[in-house]
Amino acid sequence: MAIRFVVDSAADIMPDEAAQLGLIHVPLTVRFEDGSEYRDSVDLSHIEFYDKLASSRELPVTSQVPPVSFENAIRPLVEAGDSVVIFTLSSALSGTYQSACIAADNVGGDVYVVDTENVSPGQRILVQRAMQLRDMGMDAQTIKETIDAEKKKVRLIAALDTLENLEKGGRISSAVAFAGTLLGIKPVIGIVDGKVEMIGKARGSKNVNNLLRQLVEKSGGIDFSRPVCVAYSGKDDTLMKRYIEDSKDLYADKIDTLATAAIGSVIGTHAGAGAVAVAFFSRIYFCMKNIIIVIVSSTTAIAAAPFVS
Repeated sequence: MAIRFVVDSAADIMPDEAAQLGLIHVPLTVRFEDGSEYRDSVDLSHIEFYDKLASSRELPVTSQVPPVSFENAIRPLVEAGDSVVIFTLSSALSGTYQSACIAADNVGGDVYVVDTENVSPGQRILVQRAMQLRDMGMDAQTIKETIDAEKKKVRLIAALDTLENLEKGGRISSAVAFAGTLLGIKPVIGIVDGKVEMIGKARGSKNVNNLLRQLVEKSGGIDFSRPVCVAYSGKDDTLMKRYIEDSKDLYADKIDTLATAAIGSVIGTHAGAGAVAVAFFSRIYFCMKNIIIVIVSSTTAIAAAPFVS
């Protein structure tokens, strides 16, 4: 008997990495305008996805994990006598959490479902934290309860390189996208109560990196006793490396290795190429809305429409 973790692909833990960590990887799907459909991070490499995204006139459609996929993943584990904890992307952005709950009810056994209220590196670090808790000897139910409490301290802040995908996805108007592109404005978004919110904007990479630094500090600073991750979208990690260099004093002498990850097709569909995201546990707990009240007054809000149907 063991504690096994199941995670959907929006956490951007690649299948081979998941296998090395002993995680069960369950993919969402992405369908392009030509009708071609792919399992996230399984059927397309990151480079292939971003090449196809760049040549598409319309954004691909991302689809939630169906209950049967979760059932197929967890049934053998339950039959083997294992306890299972499932981690899904935010229920405010996708029906995947509900699918996992349906599957857990159908299969029965010692199965728990965590709505991470986050995505990509924010979801990833919660899975990594759960692995730490398992190594500390916690049982599955206690892990689920602890993660549900600690997820309120997770901050995900991301700078986008382009407004094009937000426009295509209907999250900003064409006029705002045109003006922003003309002026070189890059939006900074965050996850607030499981939803996407715009929390700032800047012109130029240097100003964006400075704004990211400010937002990290205003979010209470980084708790380095828990996982931290910096992620990027697109075919290369140049912008992410530049951010890490510009912000090295935040991480130097505080963490042995700064974990990095690539943002896959589900989140990359909406973020576009060239995004840089940082996810961490705040040292203190308070709502990120306190930051937004100060910053968002001069920005255009992004509608909190679901990423995934």
